[in-house]
Amino acid sequence: MAAELHRLRERTSESEKITINVGYVDLGHIDLLVHEGFYSNRSDFIRTAIRNQLSVHADAVKQSIVRHTLELGLRRYSRDELEALKAAGRKLRIQVLGLAIIGDDVTPELAREVIESITVLGALQASKEIRAALADRIG
Repeated sequence: MAAELHRLRERTSESEKITINVGYVDLGHIDLLVHEGFYSNRSDFIRTAIRNQLSVHADAVKQSIVRHTLELGLRRYSRDELEALKAAGRKLRIQVLGLAIIGDDVTPELAREVIESITVLGALQASKEIRAALADRIG
């Protein structure tokens, strides 16, 4: 009996891990708030602090998104989409605030032909080959 292999659909993470350096006194303050039950852990405190700052600057962020014509959220670019742009003789300027994904079915050659520039504020998910092919266009 031959075993069948099924590839599971890859799940896109909804967050990105970052590393920050925090002074010992600030870290102590955070730990005290966690110990006192204001936050469940350090990450909870940091996420809350980030959301609060984003809320404070929400109007400036909205204006900047409009000014820079950024797409907001998750934007996936597929081979079909890039092939259609190529057939129409059009170039693509990727400008995303959030997560931009260039599909695994996109070849480096197609990406170089169609993608003029990439600006991502957040994260870009693309194969090593695509990143290498577009290295001079990623800003």
